[in-house]
Amino acid sequence: IAGSQPSTNWHLKENARDHHTHKFLSKELIVRRGQAFIITFNGIEQPEQNLTFIAETGPKPSKLTKTQATFGISSTASKESWSAVLHSTSSNSMSISISSPPNAVIGRYKLSVQSTSSGSSSPTSLGTFVVLFNPWSSGDDVFMSNKAECEEYVLEEFGIIFAGNKNRISSFGWNFGQFQEDIINICLSMLDRSLNYRQDPVTDVSHRNDPKYLGRVLSAMVNANDDQGVLLGNWSGNYDGGRSPSSWTGSGEILLNWKKSGFRPVKYGQCWVFAAVLTTVLRCLGIPTRTITNFSSAHDADGNLRVDEFYDASGNHLERSADSIWNFHVWNESWFSRSDLGPSYSGWQILDATPQEESGGIYQCGPASRNAIKEGDVDLDYDCPFVFAEVNADCMYWNYDPATGKKTLIFSQSTTVGQSMSTKAVGRDDRVDVTNDYKYEEGSKKERDIFKKARKKLGLEDKFDPTAPTPQEIDQKPDISGKFKVDGSIEVGKDLNLILVLANLQSDAKTVDVNMTAWSTVYTRKPVREIWNDSISITLSPKEEKEFPRHIPYTEYQQQLTTDNMIQVTALCHVKDGIQVLVQRDISLDSPAIDIQVLGEAKVNEEVDVEVIFTNPIDTEVTDCVLQVEGNDLLRGILKIDIPPLKASEKSSTKFKLIPSETGSKHLVVNFSCDKFADIKTFKMVNVID
Repeated sequence: IAGSQPSTNWHLKENARDHHTHKFLSKELIVRRGQAFIITFNGIEQPEQNLTFIAETGPKPSKLTKTQATFGISSTASKESWSAVLHSTSSNSMSISISSPPNAVIGRYKLSVQSTSSGSSSPTSLGTFVVLFNPWSSGDDVFMSNKAECEEYVLEEFGIIFAGNKNRISSFGWNFGQFQEDIINICLSMLDRSLNYRQDPVTDVSHRNDPKYLGRVLSAMVNANDDQGVLLGNWSGNYDGGRSPSSWTGSGEILLNWKKSGFRPVKYGQCWVFAAVLTTVLRCLGIPTRTITNFSSAHDADGNLRVDEFYDASGNHLERSADSIWNFHVWNESWFSRSDLGPSYSGWQILDATPQEESGGIYQCGPASRNAIKEGDVDLDYDCPFVFAEVNADCMYWNYDPATGKKTLIFSQSTTVGQSMSTKAVGRDDRVDVTNDYKYEEGSKKERDIFKKARKKLGLEDKFDPTAPTPQEIDQKPDISGKFKVDGSIEVGKDLNLILVLANLQSDAKTVDVNMTAWSTVYTRKPVREIWNDSISITLSPKEEKEFPRHIPYTEYQQQLTTDNMIQVTALCHVKDGIQVLVQRDISLDSPAIDIQVLGEAKVNEEVDVEVIFTNPIDTEVTDCVLQVEGNDLLRGILKIDIPPLKASEKSSTKFKLIPSETGSKHLVVNFSCDKFADIKTFKMVNVID
């Protein structure tokens, strides 16, 4: 090709608008597959019919692996392969419309042009561009027909994550930040750091046209197990040497820290952090993705669709089993078709980056078709038995005697696990319940039939299980019933007033020895520190119900609390000549409130003041107060403000400025921490006008 190096105009603004990539802060062209984009280049003195374009990606591009395409200029765009159509031409410049196929490998491509007339001249580089998945294109595996859902699940940078427990659902904001500077480069380098790429880069890159392949690979890369991935998990309650999982407010800081440290795992993550980071990466690459919170989520380690919990005679929750029931667990759903399973299994697919159990020898999970979970089709790829158990496992509660090794069933439950499954609404800051998309109505015949079908497919129906309780144990009926009520507020900094309510179900008197404990836990219900214990002996008259108030002062639990602010109270009731009764409750304590006010109208490129108010609710001073604020299109990066110590009942007011860069509904995510209160979170919607 004669002349000097051609210069390329990538028409960044127009192409980005057409391809829904306008939010990326990038000097490089980013387009979506299966859709045309325009480029103009000059300095090429050849008739268009003599030009061949080459688009290639990966370490060893080839036509065979679909990582290289060569194409000339044709009269119409192709639907099946890369093609170029002449858009316009002038004396020495040419505008070309280039289309990629809807199943193109995603990633960074080199584009070059070659003249076919002058023999073996080497190609001239036009530069690089990035190709992503295209949920707006009907030919794409990730096609989503509802445009509002595309906006939410690909373009929205703010999310709400649900937490707490099934009796008291709380929520907090999260800044996904998938369009922040450099995030797309980190996401692409994440793919190049995966075990699959390291073992066989050519094959790995050739599979990057497939969302189910990428989803599975990335579910492994977001945790640090096996592959030096992004986040190191820690559920101990002690987060020395890193940051507490509840202190993060967005994914950007985590991904940038990972890159800055030379790709060493960031400390620390728990389930919602893994899920939020995976949301960021998948939305960035163009796969519609959301977070799902499952309350009372089972971790069935041994694959028998049953979770066993053990308690000693004093009512202490023992860590005897790898099984557990978490107060909540957060995973992802991504939207794509399942050509491997058939159309009825397409749609939302479950991916989980939290390292719980190995799959195929490494910590990865999914994609499991949500429809397959609902129908009990646990024999389908990938990891359906584990996900099915998370929302359906039966629970067995045992009394265990460490001296003799004897275990006695206290009771079993089949309706506890998998409740109030929650995600953020499309276009609104509300909670949507999706439990019915995962299972038929709890306790209905259909739901029990599906459970039996799943057990059968897993070979559990015909196998004798020596660890299972006998039908007689399951059918035994207790003489008394009990529950814990909370009187007054459930807030960190306030005393906790519990009432143990016991009722005699029989028409003769009952004598009961009650052993009570309270432990601080992490959200997985793992006991961390004992707060309190007590024993009482009581007699209940026939059919009598009695209340036993118990008072736990703030000073008694404050030092023991984890950053999750959760307490598990247990009463193990030994009924004379009857079976034991276990009464328990998981209490999530609310944090004190912080208040955000935007002082004036928020306008593009104009300063506006924001005030954050916090009142110390306890009668001692709080120190080490720090405010962390972030919000895309409202401020650059993360704002950290140190606040002076606050005396008892003292109010602090902190002001800072925003300069909004774009109109629309934007969100500020705020985290306040001090020595007595960990990570109080809130968010504020800011409506930015022109």
